[in-house]
Amino acid sequence: MGPNTADRQTSLAVWGALAIVYVVWGSTYLGIGIAVESIPPMLSGSMRFIAASALLAVILLLRSGPSAFRMSRREFFGAAVAGVLLLTLGNGMLAVAEQYISTGLAALLVASVPLWLVVFRFAVRDRPKVLTLAGVLVGLTGVAALSLTGGEGANTVGIVVVLLGSVSWSVGSFLSGRIAMPANPFATSAVEMLVGGVGLAVLGTGLGERLDPSAVATRSWLALAYLVLVGSLIGFTAFSWLLGNAPISLVSTYAYVNPAVAVSLGALVLHEPITVQVITGGLIILVGVALVISTERKRPQRAREGVDSGGDVLLGVGGGQEPQAARDHVDPPLEQRGV
Repeated sequence: MGPNTADRQTSLAVWGALAIVYVVWGSTYLGIGIAVESIPPMLSGSMRFIAASALLAVILLLRSGPSAFRMSRREFFGAAVAGVLLLTLGNGMLAVAEQYISTGLAALLVASVPLWLVVFRFAVRDRPKVLTLAGVLVGLTGVAALSLTGGEGANTVGIVVVLLGSVSWSVGSFLSGRIAMPANPFATSAVEMLVGGVGLAVLGTGLGERLDPSAVATRSWLALAYLVLVGSLIGFTAFSWLLGNAPISLVSTYAYVNPAVAVSLGALVLHEPITVQVITGGLIILVGVALVISTERKRPQRAREGVDSGGDVLLGVGGGQEPQAARDHVDPPLEQRGV
């Protein structure tokens, strides 16, 4: 098999994995929306992440042995903190919000995560580029427009909750690249999902959520199973593989595609209205995010020397998805990846 054939196979594998991330992660908003129809939102998230963590841990132990989970207390604590911020608060608030707003609107508001990440960088005196700041202003204008107009049937409480969840997800993404984490990214994710799931169970129970299995509709159980097996395991595995086999600028394009998939599925399956306000506000947000990501991927030389100024922005999206372990985000030339 010649080098051209190998490159072609790599390219097909990359686009196949990217298609999985596009569709699967875009569909998780619909899955959450159906699950919370008859399962309390935080308890549904708890069951999802604890089950996914257990399955991922078993697979990792079978493939790599106990050494995959070798980590210091500091590294475990770092993954635990990320799990609480990303999943207990970030994903938990998303599930709560989807009781009040459409899945498509939730996905569009979650798409603002890269904008908050730039704000956090600015707060710690890591001055972003002018075009990055322009993208943040454009994107936040779209967030404001979408929040104020909302669209048909939108609820102010739901909008506020999903924005708070997006900020929490952004904080978790921001800190993940700056605190000690386990060496194995899959072990990191297993710890994050376990701690995040336990946190959701404690928080949900404390707030009065109770699970009555007899009151849960079959479609909600099926949606929960989909979130565990397809959204968490298949989607996250494809995403993790992409991080090591494709340019980060290509991987990060899921930030634009996921909201479009979520809006489309919400309209087709749940008959959610797609209003002019939703389309306009969503497009403004995505233009801002595109400007931020396209500017941040052109990082200065110091990023290639090991100081990453933009990786957290490129990967800090996905309030409906799985935790993202800290990695080397330097973007290699396209021809080196066969893409």
